[in-house]
Amino acid sequence: MTPTTTTRTHAPASALHLADRHDLIRVHGARENNLKDVSVEIPKRRLTVFTGVSGSGKSSLVFDTIAAESQRLINETYSTFVQGFMPTLARPDVDVLDGLTTAIIVDQQRMGADPRSTVGTATDANAMLRILFSRLGTPHIGSAKAFSFNVASISGAGAVTLERGGQTVKERREFSVTGGMCPRCEGRGSVTDIDLTQLFDDSRSLNEGALTIPGYKAGGWNHRLYTESGLFDPDKPIRAFTKRQLHDFLHREPTRMKIAGINMTYEGLVPRIQKSMLAKDREAMQPHIREFVDRAVTFTTCPECEGTRLNEAARSSKIRGISIADACAMQISDLAEWVRGLAEPSVAPLLTSLGDTLDSFVEIGLGYLSLDRPAGTLSGGEAQRTKMIRHLGSSLTDVTYVFDEPTIGLHPHDIRRMNDLLLRLRDKGNTVLVVEHKPEVIAIADHVVDLGPRAGTAGGTVCYEGSVEGLRASGTLTGRHLDDRAALKETVREPAGALEIRGATTHNLRGVDVDIPLGVLVVVTGVAGSGKSSLVHGSIPAGEGVVSVDQTPIRGSRRSNPATYTGLLEPIRKAFAKANGVKPALFSANSEGACPTCNGAGVVYTDLAMMAGVATTCEECEGKRFEASVLEYHLGGRDISEVLAMSVSEAEEFFGTGEARTPAAHRILRNMADVGLGYLTLGQPLTTLSGGERQRLKLATHMAEKGGVYILDEPTTGLHLADVEQLLGLLDRLVDSGKSVIVIEHHQAVMAHADWIIDLGPGAGHDGGRVVFEGTPADLVTARSTLTGEHLADYVGA
Repeated sequence: MTPTTTTRTHAPASALHLADRHDLIRVHGARENNLKDVSVEIPKRRLTVFTGVSGSGKSSLVFDTIAAESQRLINETYSTFVQGFMPTLARPDVDVLDGLTTAIIVDQQRMGADPRSTVGTATDANAMLRILFSRLGTPHIGSAKAFSFNVASISGAGAVTLERGGQTVKERREFSVTGGMCPRCEGRGSVTDIDLTQLFDDSRSLNEGALTIPGYKAGGWNHRLYTESGLFDPDKPIRAFTKRQLHDFLHREPTRMKIAGINMTYEGLVPRIQKSMLAKDREAMQPHIREFVDRAVTFTTCPECEGTRLNEAARSSKIRGISIADACAMQISDLAEWVRGLAEPSVAPLLTSLGDTLDSFVEIGLGYLSLDRPAGTLSGGEAQRTKMIRHLGSSLTDVTYVFDEPTIGLHPHDIRRMNDLLLRLRDKGNTVLVVEHKPEVIAIADHVVDLGPRAGTAGGTVCYEGSVEGLRASGTLTGRHLDDRAALKETVREPAGALEIRGATTHNLRGVDVDIPLGVLVVVTGVAGSGKSSLVHGSIPAGEGVVSVDQTPIRGSRRSNPATYTGLLEPIRKAFAKANGVKPALFSANSEGACPTCNGAGVVYTDLAMMAGVATTCEECEGKRFEASVLEYHLGGRDISEVLAMSVSEAEEFFGTGEARTPAAHRILRNMADVGLGYLTLGQPLTTLSGGERQRLKLATHMAEKGGVYILDEPTTGLHLADVEQLLGLLDRLVDSGKSVIVIEHHQAVMAHADWIIDLGPGAGHDGGRVVFEGTPADLVTARSTLTGEHLADYVGA
């Protein structure tokens, strides 16, 4: 067959080039997580918003199907050698995925809480600053490494043996590395001190119970290690120990010795506590140990570097009187101006690049941060916008940007700026996919995909696909609630007292004096970075009578589930054990009752090196996770695997009445149902829950705690418009039961529903930190004196 050539001049005007016909991302038969054979067609080079209640399958479609397959296909372009070093990704459970482009994921994952990670190191701004100071700083102290708090200064000398020309030659070599790390705190900026008074009572002897550490009770091995070591008299009060005895008791190096006739390693109390307790992740500790650690350990600013993390040499080199530590401590908007003022032709490209990066921070609404801010202290919204920075100035086009609720933590005023950024990315010729609940973002979409109708097993289908106007008229849950506006309350509750805060100066607060009313619903609001969290968390410490639910994500492996996380499994196990006259440990898939073949995981994992691992249902237990003999024990006619397969609503009824009645379990289940998680199954792995579901699960666990003051940090995160109504009902029930509820929030529905509003501002960073309004929502709307007041007035149609 002779190939035909067609020139553009002969082609009809309406004919499209073959390459221009691939304008859609086609998904057919997606079954990832709770998706039920979903098929959608998403237009390229457009802004598509995915909506639906929390847990309806939005993230499963966008992240676990479209973005995951794009990343997997890109990874496959590398050699198998390189793939061996990359994370292995399984092919999503989908029949057809067509028209994919390179996906860049900007998700809600908080930045690692590594103490060495800062805003500057996470965005490469620090790397550019280090080069700048190594070129222009006076006195000159060395290369860029000399300004890095992650590089220690080391030097050494010695003989090296070389094979040269068939002969063995020895040569003397010397090396030295000049780093910027502070030797005292090792670049962490703070040093930990252990409060010895929390470890022991020095007026008592060891035999009189001087040790006050959890797990060091008299008679236990931890206790006998010290009483029977022979290094000091256990009947002598600790304050009467000699200097030598006190050193052996507290700081002695690990030493092998015979104690109580057994060869053991003796170690001083302080290093032993550091290894056994302080090296663990705080979140993973048992509550009584976490409480002890919080009491016993104090973090103080390093006295040698004053928290800058840098050694004296790095701090001594300056450009126009500013050291690198001063530059990193500046507010980024001020630092950007300082960099623009450095007209040095020798480093012009570096100054341009650094200036552009810092300007991106300001443009994205993060100009109030400083480069030395620890990355782990950023909120979910701040972390997501920080990740966006490297993409703003990118020249790449025709890529797919995938965003997971980019408006988290944003004031309505900031949401407008975020919308402009999303539209800019689209207008450069990119496909922008956004998972979002806020009506302000849904309104700017070119295309909407609404999933539902409900969450979990009641979701996973496409309820609507099309324009925003079509969504409004569609009658779906999102469509019906899209124009919902909470009205201002006609009457507000009267406070039963006040929590006085005087002279608050945490972070950017400027000696704030404010009275927070008690016994009512108080909303603390203001633009991002105005000082809301600093005021509430910095001035009202969680502790006696205060229950604080912050934004830290809940952790959990695939073995963790709602039953284990909330503590629900404990009363259930005890109820099963009591009913059958056996040990409670049999009813744990992580303990004695686990299936021996899969170790209680329910699936058997096969590692295939650079290929994606395969998980197959365990043939022995058929995925039930328990040994067959355990499943013969019943409670109320159900075995333990059937109970874990129940939904929260079903389990609430099951444990509320009849033979299986268990008040302790019923209480926890009622709290879970109250926060809108009635559809979750008790044994569903935590790794499969959405961000909003995790946030509410955390709220449910804290509701069981006894406290008079509840502090909630943006509880509407990840919540659909319909779920916000349920949250408002929950907040009302808490207040009506005699609690004081303080909510840090941007959502106008929560503001309108408040009894009292405290608005911080007027701007962010050093432009904020002051109380600009305190009063009722109605007064704020009438005054329209602040940015919040203007947006709330527009929202309620005043």
